[in-house]
Amino acid sequence: MTASKAWRVRLAAAAETDFRNIVLWTSDNFGARQARTYSVTLSIALRALTKGPLESGATPRDDIGRGIYTLHAARHGRKVRHFVVFRVGRDIHGDVIDVLRLLHDAMDLPQHIPPESECT
Repeated sequence: MTASKAWRVRLAAAAETDFRNIVLWTSDNFGARQARTYSVTLSIALRALTKGPLESGATPRDDIGRGIYTLHAARHGRKVRHFVVFRVGRDIHGDVIDVLRLLHDAMDLPQHIPPESECT
């Protein structure tokens, strides 16, 4: 059995800002320990994407936008309320997942997704 090549995962500036803001908000409202736990859980969800969009458990979401996928960030029995929102692509190095945003599940997701032309 041969191992499949891992997908590269790139975070857009907005996704990096989302990650930072989620951890800061969690720390302010629930303490540093919970913020660390949430940070680890989000990181595990992002690493899961290296298996590819469908192997990671992501869902195609053309209802949000063409080529959009979401992955609920809950991992290993940990409860979280955020989605990883991404597009799949290819570049000269192979398959890539471009993480656009990390959004709370109560948000209107389409409202917070940049147009495809802004995602390169």
